[in-house]
Amino acid sequence: MNRKSFIQLTAMCGGSILASNFVARDNNSQATDNFQATAKSNWVMPDESAPHKCTWMSFGASREIWGQKLLAGVQDNLATIAKTIARYEPVNMLFRQSDYEIAARKCGKSVNLIVSPLDDLWMRDIGPVFVKNSLGKVGGVDFNFNGWGKKQKYSYDAKVANFVVKKAGVQQIATKLVLEGGGIEVDGSGTAIITESCVLNQNRNPGVSKSECEIQLKALLGLRKIIWLPGIKGKDITDGHTDFYARFATPGIVVAGYDTDPSSFDYAVTKKHLAILKAATDANGRKLEVITMEGPSSVRPKFESKDFAAGYINFYVVNNAVIAPEFGDKNMDANAKSILKELFPDREIVQLNIDAIAAGGGGIHCTTQQQPQFT
Repeated sequence: MNRKSFIQLTAMCGGSILASNFVARDNNSQATDNFQATAKSNWVMPDESAPHKCTWMSFGASREIWGQKLLAGVQDNLATIAKTIARYEPVNMLFRQSDYEIAARKCGKSVNLIVSPLDDLWMRDIGPVFVKNSLGKVGGVDFNFNGWGKKQKYSYDAKVANFVVKKAGVQQIATKLVLEGGGIEVDGSGTAIITESCVLNQNRNPGVSKSECEIQLKALLGLRKIIWLPGIKGKDITDGHTDFYARFATPGIVVAGYDTDPSSFDYAVTKKHLAILKAATDANGRKLEVITMEGPSSVRPKFESKDFAAGYINFYVVNNAVIAPEFGDKNMDANAKSILKELFPDREIVQLNIDAIAAGGGGIHCTTQQQPQFT
C-alpha cells in the first residue's frame, strides 16, 4: 500500500482535547507553563524562505508500506533530494539501524545520518514544527502525529518530533492539537493558510471548533489571521494537506495549484480554493496576489498510477535555492520552473525526478522539514 491507498483503512481518533491549554517545556524539565504564560513567549513560525540552519529528512521507506516495486526507487529519490539540498545547507537524515548500509551508500558523505526507529519517510508530518520567540529562544512544536487519523501504523513516527527536538537542542513545545506540518503554510508575518479537512477533522481533533483551534494555533505559531481552505476528506491519506494546494512565496503572494481535469476530485476543490484566496486578505489587511500553477498534462509511464501526486506546488525552499519536481512534461515542467523563478528570483531553481515518491502520493516538501537559523 502507498500513501494514497491507506485512506481505505479509516479509523477515528478517540479522546478529547482541552482546546484552551498547551504547555511548553525544556527537554530536561517537567511541563509547568500554562497556556497564558506560553502565549506571552511570542512564538513565531518563520516563513520557509527564511535562512535555514539545516533540513531534517527520514530514510524511512519500508517494503511493508511501499512494496517491492517502489522501494528502491523511493530510496533513490530520498537520496537525490537529500544530496541536492546538501549543496545549499546541511541535511540530517534519520534512518533505521538495519538500513545503515543502503542509506550510507545512496546518500553519500554529504548527508549526516542519524539512527532512529521509523515507520515511514514523511518528515514534514512526523517532525517538529520549528518556531522562535522574541527572547531569542528556539522551539519545536510536537503536533502529536497519529498516522493521519490512524490510517497507518505510527508508533515510531509519533516519537520523531520529540527525538528531533532533542537532537536539535531546542525547547520542546507541547500541544493537545493533532495535526501535521504539511497542513500548515505560513508567511512568517502573521498569516497562515490551513485546510479544514485536515485539522478540523474528527480523526484528529474531535470536538474542537474552528475558533478553539485558532486560539491555540495563533499562540503556538505567532499567527494573527488564518485563511481556511475547505480541502477534501477521504481522497488521500492526509485528508487534503495545504502544501499540495497553496504556498506563500512572500508575504502577500501565494502560488496555488489548479487541477484542470474536470473528472478529478481536485478540480472543484482547487477552483474553490482559488476563489477563496483571490478574495482573501492577509494579517496586515493586504489583498493576496494569487499565482496559479497547473500540474503536468502527462507523467512518465514507469510509476504512473491513479495515486500519482502530479503537482508542482509541493516544492521546498532552501538556502539560495528552490527544490521542485519535474514529471517529464517538457512544456509544463518549464512553465513551473519559470513561475518559480519569477517568485524566487534570487534562488536557483532545481528540478528533480521524484516519480517513485510521487507514486506514493507525496512530494519533495512532504519529505523535508526545515530548522530555521536564528541569530
